[in-house]
Amino acid sequence: MGLRLLRILLIPFAAVVMAASIGILVIGRTRASSPTTTPQMSLTALGTPSTKAQISQGYTLFQQHCSFCHGTQADGTTGIAPNLQGLGPGVVDLWLSTGWMPLKTPSAQPENKQPSFSPAHIRDIAMWVASLRPGGVPFAPTIDMQQADLAKGFSLFTLNCAPCHTITGAGDALTQGYHAPPLHGVTAAMVWEAARSGPQNMPQFSPRNITPSQLNDIIKYVTQRIEHPTNPGGIGLGGVGPVAEGFVGLFVGVGACLLGAYWVGDRTEREEEEGHSGHGSDSSPEGAHA
Repeated sequence: MGLRLLRILLIPFAAVVMAASIGILVIGRTRASSPTTTPQMSLTALGTPSTKAQISQGYTLFQQHCSFCHGTQADGTTGIAPNLQGLGPGVVDLWLSTGWMPLKTPSAQPENKQPSFSPAHIRDIAMWVASLRPGGVPFAPTIDMQQADLAKGFSLFTLNCAPCHTITGAGDALTQGYHAPPLHGVTAAMVWEAARSGPQNMPQFSPRNITPSQLNDIIKYVTQRIEHPTNPGGIGLGGVGPVAEGFVGLFVGVGACLLGAYWVGDRTEREEEEGHSGHGSDSSPEGAHA
């Protein structure tokens, strides 16, 4: 009776464990194959000259979409959003091209989403903001990927970026409700501008902290290895990290062991029942003959 009750309890538990494992595998695979929503063309590749027409277009776009929070002169006088003057065009370029801005609500956590503006319009807005007060972070330069070292980029990323973005670039939770965004789908320009400007809780890495050559190494690692992981160990599970991978291994292993134990126990009990039944049928004629 005890063995039968144990088997009855093991069946739903094993089914739940296996279902949870399959769900995590599906979610991880979906996350790994989900298309990026950020534009893949670097804004610096447009090569558009800084003309009065572009700055005028940027002014018009800013007044229509950004002035409510940042003020008509991007000086943050409304008290809703910060002052943008002096930050540089690279900061505006980064926040608009990643889709962090405009926010759905002023107090919302910025998240990667489809940009609200075309690359040309993003550049126009950034140029107008930069014209108000020179300085700050410029547009990202052309990144020389040929001279960058992938192995050095991995070491530098592990030391400076992985503690927040995780080693797989999947992003992670930070303090006070903030989180480090995932690095899947970012461009070289975005990585450069983020490193030099230090958005949100991210530290600002100056050329004295990370040299231009080292930053190129990091950019090459992010845009190649993180964007296109090789997963030599098997299923990548969307790059969610070792903790989630450990849970998947535990659930799958435990679920398989439970089902195997149930199968062995059920088969053994059937064999025993058949043995008892056969022994009883053999002894019955002998008793009747006697």
